[in-house]
Order: sequence, then C-alpha cells, then structure tokens
Amino acid sequence: MEAPAAPHRPAETRLTVTSPEQMAELGRRLAKLLRAGDLVMLTGELGAGKTTLTRGLGEGLGVRGAVTSPTFVIARVHPSLGDGPPLVHVDAYRLGGGLDEMEDLDLDVSLPDSVIVVEWGEGKVEELTEDRLEVVIHRAVGDTTDEVRHVTLTGLGRRWAEAGLETLAA
Repeated sequence: MEAPAAPHRPAETRLTVTSPEQMAELGRRLAKLLRAGDLVMLTGELGAGKTTLTRGLGEGLGVRGAVTSPTFVIARVHPSLGDGPPLVHVDAYRLGGGLDEMEDLDLDVSLPDSVIVVEWGEGKVEELTEDRLEVVIHRAVGDTTDEVRHVTLTGLGRRWAEAGLETLAA
C-alpha cells in the first residue's frame, strides 16, 4: 500500500513594486510562468493595482482586447492572438456568495483551457482547484499618493511547487 502523497508546502515570493509601470511589468513576467488551467486570485484594496497587474498578464499572454476592470460585466474573456490560452478576467467584487454564485460563470468549464484571473475572489473560488496562485497586493491606505505596493505571491498545490515564482523577485 502506497503512502499518501505529502502535501506541497506553498511556494511564496514577496516583492515591492514602486509604480504602475512596474506592476504591469510584473504581470508580463508572471505571464511567462502561467499556462492553461491556472487560477490566479488577486486580493488588495481598491486602487492597489489588481487590474494593472492583469493588464500586464494579458500583454504577456498575448491576448486580444484591452484588459480593463470587468466590474460591471463580472467576467470578460480575452482570446489568445497566438497559440496560448485565453485569459478569463473576473471581478467578483459585486458577487456576495461563494462558489454557488460563481457557478453561473462556468469557470469550472473554462479552467482547463484558460488562465483565469479573479479579482476579489477570496472565499469565492478556492473550491475550483487546489492548485492556485494567490496574489495579495498591499498599499498604503488613506489620502496618499504613495505608489509603493508590497506584493505576496503564494502558489498552492503541486502545480506551483516548482513553478519558479522566486524568479519574479530577481
């Protein structure tokens, strides 16, 4: 009888971003690590840079269409301009429920063939897959023009154990 596989420890990388341009560049660099079937959850205050990071992901993945916040349409699909996966960009801010409310978006159907990025997905999409990348963006709150962001990327599951997240901090 085989022993159960040991759970994978989360892979974690922390970095500091000092401008919107750097946040977009982080997205472009992260896109090189992504593949079809990846779920990326973005967490951060309003104005933290979640959509800016996703815009960079879209550029790095080579998808069609301007990546903008899908707040009012909830989800937007950006097909690949090449042979890469499409980007499904979801803004779950206005969705109150968990996965039940998200089921209407058919993310479980899209996941195997797409890269799915969910803003405000914490507590709503974790059940889609054990393998996911959680990105938390912290910024100074209040009346400030400070552009500094502290970004923590945590890869959960077998997929992210050896994905090379540490290369993003280099």
